[in-house]
Amino acid sequence: MIRSSSNQRLFIWALGAAWGMMAAVAHAAPQEVVVGIGTQNTTTNTVTGGIVLDKLGLLEKNLPKTGKYANIKFIIDWQNFTSGPPVTNGMMAGKLQIGMMGDYPLLVNGATFQAGNDTKSKLIAILAYNQFGAGNGVVVHKDSPYYQLSDLKGKRISAPFGSAAHGMLLKAMEDRGWKDDFWDLSSQSPEVGTTNLQEKKLDAHADFVPFMELLPHKGFARKIFDGVETKLPTFHGVVVREDFAKQYPEFVVGYLKAVMEANDWVRKNPKLAAEKIAEWTKIDKEVVYMFLGPAGIHTLDPSIKPKWVETIKYDTGVLQRLGRVKQFDVNAWVDDSYVRAAFKERGEDYEAQKASFAGSEIAGQDAFCKKPIAKSIEAGEVWLKSGDLMAYSSAACTLGAIKQFMGQGKAVGASYLFDQNLNIKLFADKAFFAVNDQDPKALVIEPFLLKKDAEQMAAKLKGKVLAYEQVLALIK
Repeated sequence: MIRSSSNQRLFIWALGAAWGMMAAVAHAAPQEVVVGIGTQNTTTNTVTGGIVLDKLGLLEKNLPKTGKYANIKFIIDWQNFTSGPPVTNGMMAGKLQIGMMGDYPLLVNGATFQAGNDTKSKLIAILAYNQFGAGNGVVVHKDSPYYQLSDLKGKRISAPFGSAAHGMLLKAMEDRGWKDDFWDLSSQSPEVGTTNLQEKKLDAHADFVPFMELLPHKGFARKIFDGVETKLPTFHGVVVREDFAKQYPEFVVGYLKAVMEANDWVRKNPKLAAEKIAEWTKIDKEVVYMFLGPAGIHTLDPSIKPKWVETIKYDTGVLQRLGRVKQFDVNAWVDDSYVRAAFKERGEDYEAQKASFAGSEIAGQDAFCKKPIAKSIEAGEVWLKSGDLMAYSSAACTLGAIKQFMGQGKAVGASYLFDQNLNIKLFADKAFFAVNDQDPKALVIEPFLLKKDAEQMAAKLKGKVLAYEQVLALIK
């Protein structure tokens, strides 16, 4: 009896110990939380909110790991899209908690959530911007006889509906008093629009970053309109489902700290960043550099500036007048508390950054003209196919260096100058040049994106308009 009772007690003790161990293991097992993040990998302005974080492991590095997060394992579900509207659909369905998109899609995202979803979305940061509107645009085939928007009356034009480029078109139409029937406008994705333009099934295609630079760089398109002509800022930003942000605020802050670290990575070595981003996204490195390199078309900056809020309010009015959006409370939608916290944790001044529009500039010594580079707007850059990337102080010095490289048998992969009217970076070989060559030793060379702008300047200079190859032929 004693032996039996002892065995029974031993069995009960062992059973209890086993249950205790199981309970301890169960308690120690991390809680898995899946976070869907909607990216646009081929939209160059959003890469520091998505694919750069993924490839460099920056999000995991910056996620919270203490307190209530000590027992949480975040599983990041990166989902890539080619435009903003599908990201909003994923957020509405609860499949995405964070998304990134351009200004007009951001507006529609916020308005859609406000219209009756069980939660709201919040604009928590900006990824990249151009304060004058550059980035979106309209291209035609390189052989097209059309050089400005008014030439497209009654013509076939496409754009990704609901995109920032579509919003740009609506603004341009409203500015000119054009009705919906001014042209034959249809909705086509960047991929479809590109193919149709290349095959001359379209007269023009409007699109967003980076396609309006990529297609001319590929050699079959010519830009005839840039969003800077709308005189309205353009930007890409980050939105989050409010229910997720309230439950895991430190995750959201960690995500924004990762974005800021990605921005630092791009700025530290823009050439390397362009090469790596090209490898990951298949967007040509020369085009990536054009947007994110020194004095690029867009500036990386997460702060939500008052100007962006006012822009969204203006955009809302445009869409309301066109019957595309009803009510939208922009102030209730914007929430910069998370990005403020990210700045604070990194020891940086949010208010100072919010007030600044400074971007990276082209600097250094011009090796061809033997003088320092004074202003980015006057400068140029040459990226040789061999890999060397060099900066010059003026358009004339840049073109002189190109002519020298050609004589040395060195192939140019890309060259950059700045439009002297729109103040945006452009590919030198796609520019129109206003030239005065009365003194061959002191050529006056002014580059422009648009033919009409070059013609106006040529008249002032008492000169002429030349193409890239013609200007190079003048340089001795």
